[in-house]
Amino acid sequence: MLQPILHQLNSKKIILASSSPRRKQILGNINLKFDTAKSNFEENLDKGSFSSPLEYVRETAKQKTLEVVERLFSCGPSPDLLIGADTIVTNGNNIFEKPSSKDHAIEMITSLSGNSHKVLTSVVLVTPKSSDVFRGRVSLDDRLDITQFEEVSEVIMPDLPENVIKSYVETGEAMDKAGGYGIQAIGGSLISGIHGDYFNVMGFPLHRFCVELRNICKL
Repeated sequence: MLQPILHQLNSKKIILASSSPRRKQILGNINLKFDTAKSNFEENLDKGSFSSPLEYVRETAKQKTLEVVERLFSCGPSPDLLIGADTIVTNGNNIFEKPSSKDHAIEMITSLSGNSHKVLTSVVLVTPKSSDVFRGRVSLDDRLDITQFEEVSEVIMPDLPENVIKSYVETGEAMDKAGGYGIQAIGGSLISGIHGDYFNVMGFPLHRFCVELRNICKL
């Protein structure tokens, strides 16, 4: 999707505002050149104050990204493109982020076992208004534009025996994954089907990102 403009994109300063190794891997696999900057936003928004999980992940992604924006666009040469994201797992209106403990991870996976659930990712693209490469969708302030979109995938998890769940959590893989599992590694053996983007379940909707980036690109 980005191959026709990849050379021009790679001449620009692109920042991934995330410490997620999965997001770094996904973008690296398409040969996009970028640096990373971890967001220091404390993810403590009141889930009950949002009308839906989609609204919650949208605001969390925006605030995580804006924390990095305030640091990187206030000093030194500004990035040409800053990419932020947040991913959650939902079962009905229940929102699952990263587990706080092994017991919490077991509880999460047990509640997902035998059902289908949704993985929601919100992606935020921030670009300078002065850019000769990008034209963002909405004005953020007098200097910056913002483009934000969401992707939803449905994941089917069959009934899992208790010893399977506990053994999986003991591998340690669950602890930094929304919903308590990682589909790209051992956790893939817990999943029987997906409707939607596999990479979205990993934490970054690659195809949709490429489409949206091309849409705001002037190249």
